[in-house]
Amino acid sequence: MELHILEHSLKVASIEKEGIQICTHGLIKLAFLASKTRCKFFSLTETPEDYTIIVDEEGFKELPQSEHISVADATWLALNVVSGGGNASNSQPIGVTKIAKSVIAPLADHNISVFMLSTYQTDFILVRERDLPMVMHTLSSEFTLLRVVNGETVAAHSLGVTNGFVKPKLVPRPIIHPLSSPSNMFCVTSLDPDTLPSVATLLMDVMFYSGGPKEPGASSEDSSHIRFFSFSLIEGYISLVMDEQTTQRFPNNVLFTSASGELWKMVRIGGQPLGFDECGIVAQISEPLATADIPAYYISTFKFDHALPLAVVSLLSISWLFM
Repeated sequence: MELHILEHSLKVASIEKEGIQICTHGLIKLAFLASKTRCKFFSLTETPEDYTIIVDEEGFKELPQSEHISVADATWLALNVVSGGGNASNSQPIGVTKIAKSVIAPLADHNISVFMLSTYQTDFILVRERDLPMVMHTLSSEFTLLRVVNGETVAAHSLGVTNGFVKPKLVPRPIIHPLSSPSNMFCVTSLDPDTLPSVATLLMDVMFYSGGPKEPGASSEDSSHIRFFSFSLIEGYISLVMDEQTTQRFPNNVLFTSASGELWKMVRIGGQPLGFDECGIVAQISEPLATADIPAYYISTFKFDHALPLAVVSLLSISWLFM
């Protein structure tokens, strides 16, 4: 298989809920008027705590300076596993559980922190730019390493680092962070970019006005029903992650759905904000799922992580895997 190192230099940032109004103009431009910017990689995820932004350097220029925006102290690069040739963002979905043992676990063994973004099309593994030499050394035996330069895929060089790495001592990875699971079920979907203008008003309402009336089925007593919505526009491909009730607001035949109409259960990782320095969190979750052959998406945010295993797997079964 091939591991593509994409050319985007990425920023990961958090926007406080009370500060979203001052950022709305830039975010709307990035999401709905991409042709007016030079941004090629944009993702916005709302959680109960904040909005997480993953955006390339050109897109970051569209955001205002504000005390309500916190930026992770690193530049990140996106890696993408591709089975065979083809465009990295148009490959068949791999799923975090399919790359758990070949990518996620080896990086954790070498103390490399990762930030995950699963989309409808594929999975992006974000690593700090300064960690790239170690990443390439770690994965070069299993993958053909390629870099995307000016839109062209070329062989990745070793960056002049060929030795000096110590083989890590493999240790068990017990789950050390608390897990919780909201009651709502989630859909991972997409839409044709040509239809985006027709649902732009609806999407803006979903993205920026979630403080309004609750979606159907989310009563005030249902404290376990959380707010989670993710929109990604990456190299022209749109990905959406939203709960089942939110999908019902969209017109018929706009959203892509599978024939079996899969729903995904969410497992939130973390009782306190996780930060960016701890290694192995994604591996702790994805390895047991991979061993049990349970498909799952995975979305990291500024404060917490979110795994989305297939909903037909009961939470009891998932909890048992992590014991």
